[in-house]
Amino acid sequence: QAHRFDVLTAQQQDAWSTAAANVRSKASLGQSGPLTGLQLFVKLNAMLSLLGQDPVDAPPAVPAFSALAPQNLVITNTGGTIALKLTCPTSPGQNTLIRASAPQNSGIRRAPGLRILGMCPTPAQGSADITSLYSSRYGVPGVGTRIFVQANMVTDGWQSAAVQFSALVPASA
Repeated sequence: QAHRFDVLTAQQQDAWSTAAANVRSKASLGQSGPLTGLQLFVKLNAMLSLLGQDPVDAPPAVPAFSALAPQNLVITNTGGTIALKLTCPTSPGQNTLIRASAPQNSGIRRAPGLRILGMCPTPAQGSADITSLYSSRYGVPGVGTRIFVQANMVTDGWQSAAVQFSALVPASA
């Protein structure tokens, strides 16, 4: 993505720098600062690329995100069939991104490494079934393991604040 920034006009690069002045980096060791135009360009276009969308040469406006649809992670084990579902009282739309970690020891309380699973499926009867998204990435989780799932919205490469859920895989009922 960075090489594409070099072929932008001076006016386009200036527009990215102006937009980036109001966007802060993620805090590290208690410090953060404004992004550069290049950093914002790469950040937004990398997310667009991950989602299979076309890159942008002009900085898109920061969207106003609505309330996030996923509210909870529910894991069931019926006769040895494990299902992972997100409680969604409203539709997540087309832009709710789901990330998750590999199954963890039950004592783990902080998600180690979250990886993108895909977009949140359309809910049925108030729940979005993410079992196939999860198992295609990590396999079927074992009984007693902890699963971490994170959801946030993505629009034009911008991401809303993420909400994280965790739950233990129960024994067969």
